[in-house]
Amino acid sequence: MLTPPSDTHPEKGIVTQLRGYLAQLDLPEDGRLPPERELSAALGVSRTELRKALDVLEAEGQLWRHVGKGTFMGSRPLDTFADIAALARRSNPAEVMRARIVMEPEIARAAAFTATPADIAEMRMCLARSRQAETWRQYETWDTRLHRTIAEASQNTLLLGLFDTLNAVRRAVTWGRLRTDPVKPHADHHSFAEHEAIVEAIEHRDIAAAAAAMRTHLQTVERKLLDRQ
Repeated sequence: MLTPPSDTHPEKGIVTQLRGYLAQLDLPEDGRLPPERELSAALGVSRTELRKALDVLEAEGQLWRHVGKGTFMGSRPLDTFADIAALARRSNPAEVMRARIVMEPEIARAAAFTATPADIAEMRMCLARSRQAETWRQYETWDTRLHRTIAEASQNTLLLGLFDTLNAVRRAVTWGRLRTDPVKPHADHHSFAEHEAIVEAIEHRDIAAAAAAMRTHLQTVERKLLDRQ
């Protein structure tokens, strides 16, 4: 069998290696990836090989690029950052939570119908990593990734795009100092059990329970958010 030319088909091994590296990376709130020179050095590949692997993930909707600003995990939420900023200026944390409560239970319902074993494995990995988090930022990275994995599992491009847009607005809205202590979630943090219930329902193809579990979780988050404010 002939090996495809490397200039048109990046080796699958590099793409797999990149996926694994990004999965364990503690990214900032905006999901920005490290510069290409850092990524290529960390992976031990050339910049050209790295770019081809990034092209694959971008084509899959796993990341997106903004000229002059960098590469970001997730799909491009809106045409420009100005759109996100404009929405964020007109919104607030309570409004964002209400939008999530409307949208994400239905995403979980769809995911319960279409999730693959690979999707479930990714969700389980997010659950484990969130419990192992040493800081709130690490926890929130894995929390965001879990919710996006559920959106990906819906296998609905439009729902995923709407989720990414809402998530981008959520990050841009001024939330204030909502975390004061401790430095990381307690072992009995409400989200751990609630996330587990969501994933269990999706895994068992229980569409009603998946939607209900997601709604319960987000209503708890909303209540605690408003209490802190």
